[in-house]
Amino acid sequence: MEAITSINYNVHFNLDAYTALNNYLKETSYSKIFILVDTNTHVCCLPNFMGAIEGNYPFEIIEIEQGEINKTIETCAAVWSAISELEGDRKSLIINLGGGVVTDLGGFVAATYMRGIDFINVPTTLLSMVDASVGGKTGVDLGSLKNQVGVFCTPKMVLVITDFLKTLPANEMRSGMAEMLKHGLIADEEYWNEFKNLENLNLNDLDRLIYASVVIKNTVVKADLKEQNLRKILNFGHTLGHAVESYFLNSETRATLLHGEAIAIGMILAAHLSFQALGFPIEKAKEIKSVITTYFEKVSISEEELEHIITLMKHDKKNSFGNVNFVLLKDIAQPEIDINVSKKMIFKSLEFYKK
Repeated sequence: MEAITSINYNVHFNLDAYTALNNYLKETSYSKIFILVDTNTHVCCLPNFMGAIEGNYPFEIIEIEQGEINKTIETCAAVWSAISELEGDRKSLIINLGGGVVTDLGGFVAATYMRGIDFINVPTTLLSMVDASVGGKTGVDLGSLKNQVGVFCTPKMVLVITDFLKTLPANEMRSGMAEMLKHGLIADEEYWNEFKNLENLNLNDLDRLIYASVVIKNTVVKADLKEQNLRKILNFGHTLGHAVESYFLNSETRATLLHGEAIAIGMILAAHLSFQALGFPIEKAKEIKSVITTYFEKVSISEEELEHIITLMKHDKKNSFGNVNFVLLKDIAQPEIDINVSKKMIFKSLEFYKK
């Protein structure tokens, strides 16, 4: 697969990714190379990754606990301290080997350590391959608020190696699928239509779909890195979805949802909000609900819980001047940004989800 050119870096795929990395390491001279992993990727991914690196380099492995709950400034502080104790300097490199938590947090650590050192993202989950690792967003959560602290900072390269997907459980694969569904809904109706029947797809088809998803995200990011305008469309389903994710993450009575599971709910709600606010065809809203619930089980959400979720939504980073701004659809592949909706409309969308 041909490399995808982004802003100041390329996204490389599979065997070409290892070739690109080995050539890069030969051509550069880093004082230390830190590989950031979590407890899962340390066991499941690091041995194969290290086995594909040619040459001897001053590697140091830093491990963090896996899971969104550890995507915090406290974890960053521990990683900063580890790098410092291992004598990392401005000529150091961080390779982030993991899912979205590792690439988001590792990118933020790199962007801020000694005011910035180089980093490379090696996503190991479907979600991070098609979303988190591409686009230059780094950051961590602030309590229950998703990605509230962070900076825009691009990596030296992104390496998408789909063999790592063999280590993923089914729910993690579905989580990544949510972002791919989103890319079709906001940018490419033909791509969306491919997800209506995946029964006959093989691994080569998955590689192709991942590649197409990265192309869609990269096209948007290149046009608007700092999310001033067009890039906001990538947040379809995220305004409510992130709030749902935060609520479940911090609830003492509800099981934590994966990012994609929460975004799946958010997209169904956003589809009905699109019908209410922009006249999006109701039959297409029903189709979105039908396709998404093929992959994701419905989650019970009470009206009382929705009140708490709406409160969390008010902290969304896309908001301005006290307004909660939604990305909605006028039609498939025709997104509209900065749309305001009422609480009554949100409750109607929940009724639609529950039916």
